[in-house]
Amino acid sequence: MDKSSVDWHGSWVALVTPFDGDGAIDEVGFARNVDLCIQGGVDGVLVSGCTGEFWALTDAERVRLFGLCVEAAAGRVPVIGGTGAIRTPDAIALSVAAKDAGCAGVMVMPPFFVKPSAADIVAHYEAISGAVDIPILLYNIPANNVNPLTPELVDRLADVESVVAIKESSLDFANFYRALEIAGDRIRVFPPGFLGGAAALEIGAHGYFQTFSNYWGRESNEIYQAYLRGDLDGARRALDKELALRDALNRGGRNGYVVIKAAMNLFGRPGGYPRLPLRPLGDAALAEIREAMERHGATRPEDEEVPVAAVAE
Repeated sequence: MDKSSVDWHGSWVALVTPFDGDGAIDEVGFARNVDLCIQGGVDGVLVSGCTGEFWALTDAERVRLFGLCVEAAAGRVPVIGGTGAIRTPDAIALSVAAKDAGCAGVMVMPPFFVKPSAADIVAHYEAISGAVDIPILLYNIPANNVNPLTPELVDRLADVESVVAIKESSLDFANFYRALEIAGDRIRVFPPGFLGGAAALEIGAHGYFQTFSNYWGRESNEIYQAYLRGDLDGARRALDKELALRDALNRGGRNGYVVIKAAMNLFGRPGGYPRLPLRPLGDAALAEIREAMERHGATRPEDEEVPVAAVAE
């Protein structure tokens, strides 16, 4: 694979997976959100990631979402499908399905729950790379999946043929910087949008992944757009606003995936319900989220009103 041919950059959104009150995927709502995020200016979309509750989906549902997302994106931006799995054959099968659906790449976290050695993790990625000719985005989120992709391990993985980038979600700026320093000449390093903002872009990040576009529209991409304009003060102001809103929404130990869906529903976007064991928020939490979003200038999409999902009693 010619890694230099992969030009992923900019502000990417990790999409939610909306479910209806019976727990089924709201396919119309999902496609609508893909369209809204693209209209809002994202440079790429990620489906079946952590924000998409991949752990609550069957493999068949994940494959279905790959196709739905590619269809809804309609070639306007690249689509990356999350294909992480504990078993290597499952990750391979999902990655084959993502390629067949038309995804531009796959995001693969190291096997979770079990604790494989560094050599096992390298072999896991080599097996996927050898089985499927599709660009691989590494995914480092040790707080959730137990097994960190340390900078030293990223250095080894950067030489795997199909590995072209990493979503560095350790939330540790030093870890992000070290990965960029040690492997940035071979792969693209993407932090979360709220981790460093324009500072991360200035030292070599090609972009960032964020969840704000699910509920905040065009302003969610302002860090990257301001940076491109050379407006570092504007990028800092956008980062300050994102951090303030993030802190307000996550106050009180609320689950971040549930909060995103609640914010979407409150402001006319198709967030839908979470899947058990996660439950919708109650009235008091919803009131706090509405107030925080109104204070920070959130608005509804101009062209459509989406019904708000019911809340827990």
